[in-house]
Amino acid sequence: MEPDEFRDAVTAAPSPPPAPAPEDLATRPPWAPATAAQRPLRPPALFAPASPEDDEEDPTEYDDQRLSGAGAFDSAPRSRFGAFDPGRRGVRALAVVAIIVVVIAAVLAWRARPRVDPVAPPGIDPAAAEASLTDDAATGTPALPGAKPSAPAAVVVAVGGKVRKPGLVELPPGARVADALQAAGGANPGVDVAPLNLARKVTDGELIMVGVTLPPGAAPTAPAGTAAPGQPGAGPMNLNTATLADLDTLPGVGPVLAQRILEAREAQGGFKAVSDLRNVEGIGTSRYEQLKDLVTV
Repeated sequence: MEPDEFRDAVTAAPSPPPAPAPEDLATRPPWAPATAAQRPLRPPALFAPASPEDDEEDPTEYDDQRLSGAGAFDSAPRSRFGAFDPGRRGVRALAVVAIIVVVIAAVLAWRARPRVDPVAPPGIDPAAAEASLTDDAATGTPALPGAKPSAPAAVVVAVGGKVRKPGLVELPPGARVADALQAAGGANPGVDVAPLNLARKVTDGELIMVGVTLPPGAAPTAPAGTAAPGQPGAGPMNLNTATLADLDTLPGVGPVLAQRILEAREAQGGFKAVSDLRNVEGIGTSRYEQLKDLVTV
């Protein structure tokens, strides 16, 4: 080939492609075709599944989550229990709410418990019960179990002698001589009431004389059949056979002194003489003079 022909062949040959720009090197390798330079390369996602929609995305937009691997890990689902953390205050509030719920449930359960309402026994007509008791007393048949006995009547005694308001006094059942004396206004000033047994229980229709001596043949201070010792119709009381109730009827002797007399009798094996009463605590000279004619051994 001639030199001229060689020169013309070199001149007619296509020129080499231009050097790639720096921005083209950042998006495609040198060996990639020029038509792929308009689409940037993206690293593959770690957890995102491949789908056909990826090809339809705008090639000029970048996915920050796919470009950084940390985004894939951040988007992983968290534990259901680890996401709820009430803290100390929340735990205390939940505890208070739980306690309130338990208390309310206990109160409701207590109110809803079964109850047994007591049933009152059927009432008894007082008039019918009294009539039934009267019929039972007349016929000798026992009284009904549900019938109530009639209340005892009041006691009426006569108080005379040196009292402020002598006459009849009405006393409740079980009243004593002291109650009768008080109902009569009490004894007159200077009157000695020591001869009276103030602790003795009175009976209906009894006569109580204060500060006077009954003349012979006068009514006794106690009703018939229960005459006091030393009064007409009653003899001296045997100290060795008398009971506590018998000693209680002696003038100036109450339940306490009567018990002391019984203890002294048991301690010495019986009284040998009436004068042994002087050894009992509580019996002085004046009281012994009142009792020596009313007792015996």
